Amino acid sequence: LTVSPATLIPRPETETLVVQALQRIPEDAAACVADLGTGSGAIALAIARERPRCRIIATDISRAALAVAAANAGRLGLDNVQCIAGDWCTALPDIPFDLIVSNPPYIAEKDVHLTRGDVRFEPRRALASGPQGMDALQQIAGCAYARLRPHGWLLLEHGYDQVQAVLRLLHSSGYEQIKDYPDDAGLGRVIAGRRPVTP
Repeated sequence: LTVSPATLIPRPETETLVVQALQRIPEDAAACVADLGTGSGAIALAIARERPRCRIIATDISRAALAVAAANAGRLGLDNVQCIAGDWCTALPDIPFDLIVSNPPYIAEKDVHLTRGDVRFEPRRALASGPQGMDALQQIAGCAYARLRPHGWLLLEHGYDQVQAVLRLLHSSGYEQIKDYPDDAGLGRVIAGRRPVTP
């Protein structure tokens, strides 16, 4: 994948999110999937390649990042990905989704790690989100619920120290079958929750 100063550098931890997403989409399914805050398109393109019958909507508020994602999709010959500019769910077309995934910013805005290592070269708004790093996670958990079809899944990457906070968030937002999955280092990294069948 091509990356730029407008995107995050893809990291191994995010593979956990892709694996969990693919496990919820049958290989021959024509599911509708959204990747919110797609950046370079790493998540959306991985799903699109493994599930070619799916329609993938990749959104980002950064048009520069979205251009990188679109170019990556074109270079890889993935024509089942549509890139749309906008903030989280507001960019999505008015259709029900089977699966919504996101690797949003989840670092606390004053975390010292933001000044170290390779994150110094990445867009800060793709990394930091509020005093506890929970602002984007809260926004997505709320808006995704209304955009999922009954029994549709939300999957979110989060910080290693946010497991209990995101578990509470999804419970309070109305999701069911909530489970957190560790990354390859054994640290809590991806939470999944399913929208119930509402009366």
